[in-house]
Amino acid sequence: MIRKIIHIDQEACNGCGACAQACHEGAIGMVDGKATLLRDDYCDGLGDCLPTCPTNAISFVEREAAAYDEAAVEQKKKAGVAVRVSTVAQPQMTPTAPMPTPPTMPTASTASTPPTPSQLSQWPVQIKLAPINAPYFENANLLIAADCTAYAYGNFHNDFIRGKVTLIGCPKLDMGDYSEKLTEIISSNSIRSLTIVRMEVPCCGGIEHAAVTALKNSGKFIPWQVVTIGVDGRILD
Repeated sequence: MIRKIIHIDQEACNGCGACAQACHEGAIGMVDGKATLLRDDYCDGLGDCLPTCPTNAISFVEREAAAYDEAAVEQKKKAGVAVRVSTVAQPQMTPTAPMPTPPTMPTASTASTPPTPSQLSQWPVQIKLAPINAPYFENANLLIAADCTAYAYGNFHNDFIRGKVTLIGCPKLDMGDYSEKLTEIISSNSIRSLTIVRMEVPCCGGIEHAAVTALKNSGKFIPWQVVTIGVDGRILD
């Protein structure tokens, strides 16, 4: 089948291995000091590896490739865990005093209520780490949110992330302006709508300004809205 898949420029690759670590499916490995696509059917085509490459050696191409095989990837992951568990020796410890009991964390079997499923559809989510082009941007409803909003508003996943591609940032903590990066993303992809979610605090005006500026600079007419979250977790407008 013809599909989008990554391509690694061997001459541009500096052998740092960052892409291999970022590839959760294990599609990329290091061969003779260079990053190499090991198997087509391990590559999901989402491009998590792209923003990690310091030399821009990774790009998308459309070519004949085997379909992504999620079952094979999961089997590989399980096999890898089994090998690591069986080969890592456990150190022998002789405590001289009673060790404090760590707090019990809720699990699927102990939690009183079922876990809320994540609505996140892509990775990475940080604006600075996001690629300019990725398949998930095509015909996407884009959410640009200040990172504090997800902590302040309890139902953030269901009310805002669901059905959208999510980008987050904090203009007070990150150096530089987001508007240039966001302009490239909006200009280079078929974005259907834009939702900006910010906190009521003044510093969050930076992320709203960057997103609105990017939309204007892109020259595109896209439906957009701004939602403000109060410090008490309420939607203010």
